[in-house]
Amino acid sequence: MKLYETLVAQLKKEPNYVTDNGELKKWVVINKAQNYDAELIGLLLDDKELKVKFFLEIKGVLVFNQSLFVQFLEQKNYLNDSYTAYKNKVGLNIDGKYLKQRNEVALVWPFKDCVLEGGQSREEDKREEIFFNETLAQDEITQLLEPKVLTNAKRFTGKGEEPFDKFNRNEKGIITDNLIVKGNNLLALHSLKEEFAGQVKLIYIDPPYGKDADTFYNDTFKMSSWLTFMRNRLQAAKDLLAVNGIIFIQISYHNLAQLKLISDEIFNSALLNILTVKVRSASGFKVVNPGCFVSSEFILVYTKDKGTTNLKKSYVEDDYDEAYSKLVPNKDEPIVKWKILSLKDEVAKEHGHESFAAMKKKLGARQSQNLVAEYALSNADKICQLETIGHAAGQESLKLKEKSKIERNKVFQTENNKGEIRYVYNGREMAFYNKKLRDFDGVMAPSTILTDIWKDISWEGIGTEGGVTLNRGKKPERLIKRIIEISTEAKDIVMDFHLGSGSTAAVAHKMGRQYIGIEQLDYGDNDSVVRLKNVINGDTTGISESVNWKGGGDFVYLELKKYNQDFVEQIESAKDPKAILEIWKNMKEKSFLNYNVDLKKQEQHIEEFKALTLAGQKEHLVELLDKNQLYVNISSLNDEDFTVTVEEKKATKDFYQIKK
Repeated sequence: MKLYETLVAQLKKEPNYVTDNGELKKWVVINKAQNYDAELIGLLLDDKELKVKFFLEIKGVLVFNQSLFVQFLEQKNYLNDSYTAYKNKVGLNIDGKYLKQRNEVALVWPFKDCVLEGGQSREEDKREEIFFNETLAQDEITQLLEPKVLTNAKRFTGKGEEPFDKFNRNEKGIITDNLIVKGNNLLALHSLKEEFAGQVKLIYIDPPYGKDADTFYNDTFKMSSWLTFMRNRLQAAKDLLAVNGIIFIQISYHNLAQLKLISDEIFNSALLNILTVKVRSASGFKVVNPGCFVSSEFILVYTKDKGTTNLKKSYVEDDYDEAYSKLVPNKDEPIVKWKILSLKDEVAKEHGHESFAAMKKKLGARQSQNLVAEYALSNADKICQLETIGHAAGQESLKLKEKSKIERNKVFQTENNKGEIRYVYNGREMAFYNKKLRDFDGVMAPSTILTDIWKDISWEGIGTEGGVTLNRGKKPERLIKRIIEISTEAKDIVMDFHLGSGSTAAVAHKMGRQYIGIEQLDYGDNDSVVRLKNVINGDTTGISESVNWKGGGDFVYLELKKYNQDFVEQIESAKDPKAILEIWKNMKEKSFLNYNVDLKKQEQHIEEFKALTLAGQKEHLVELLDKNQLYVNISSLNDEDFTVTVEEKKATKDFYQIKK
């Protein structure tokens, strides 16, 4: 047996060194070794091979070779999801390795509205902002992705905030409550997998775009970090998707190609569409810049199973189609009396002009065309265009087509294979304009089939939707409504793990879908929780009128229970070096520090630490923290060191269906 296999087998004899799924708690063992733990040393001494390897005999006394032991553990990989054997390389080579070979986890990333101060709108007005973007190497990841303890659970209804009692579940035992989860979205996704793996029908995300011309995000991070960040979360998201689930990922042109590469790999090239969305009009100071004005973003649409999943056929509002140029004024009479007239000329006569040409000369092209469009809309059942009759129309229609070519200027009637009445005139079929009309939010309008170019949704005036604001980062409720309409049915689960101000959750709530939203930042008065409370109370903005929203419903709010994350947030908000030193004092007493931190050396060099800039001090303290302990793992549910309350245990056990 190899040495590391011997070591693992020996260490697993101690239950405290083993996770619930049987994996070695590497960080615990290293921490014990750093402190010369008697229990650990005793275990090692009980095995002859380990005794020889990790102990030195000096004058008859065995001395634990701590540095060798820790180094040996650091070099070994105990993760289940190793990519030592891999296929389908992405082709993105970073530091000599393909991205898929780099088993790293990017924990955090700059979020929207962290760069621009409230009220600022220009790139040069940026304030200096500190971001703690940390990527962990594979041997640093131990319990990082283990499900987390849940805290601060509460239910929001029309009556306001209520104490949490229990989760509602369906006949399959799956939670049916709407959920808003606060905490790191990667860690939250891995926690949610315990309950919702294979259950989510739609995921829509508007992630950080990396290098972006609009500067929503700090763009100084390496492409490798951004790709790692996206890959980590998309891999977890795929596990949550149902077999027929669909994910929409919005992105700018800067990283579209790179994102498609990693998404193709993760979703096995099950790409349904690349949508082009018009997000801004050519106005403002940027229009004067040279080159083509950038008005679009893109949405990558993937599914788990391309063979069985597709988007629903849908229609969008369109302008009047000039091809509908014929008028049948006496359509209520028998077809032998029908007259086929020029629509434009008849409209002109109705307005006192001899012809359309005369009206156009008098009123102008635009006004004349508008009068025709208005008349066509009001008399849609009498307006038609003449279309070619193809072989698919059937033999009867083809025979009638030939007959009508001979008996000119007469209307003939036939019935197609579906039992629908068709009219033929001069060898062509009469297609009436009313077939092109559809109801859009209670108003009849001409329509056209939805394509992969979306330019009909206005992004102007959406700042107050839901009663919250998110400067330059908000998505229109109409955009989310369309995505939900073409990909889900009522009661399907919709997820957004870059929730921001809550647009996705708000629209899903109004449309009768179950939703799960994940967000790490607290936006105060513009938070998603505030928005959803407004929705429950009958919010009238956004899509409310089009779906006849009157209020109602509820949602459950949850947080991942923080541990080291509390210190991260304290460090981020510290205003001066005095506050930093106070945080460091508390960290020494209460935090979990990285296993390779030497407290003695840290104190020996404290004056050098004080000489750093505030930003440098912050970065250093964050690096000292063990990232595996940002939040409390469920394996520590009953550990007194983490002080999990009775209420937290109740919510956590109910969520994960832990019986004991």
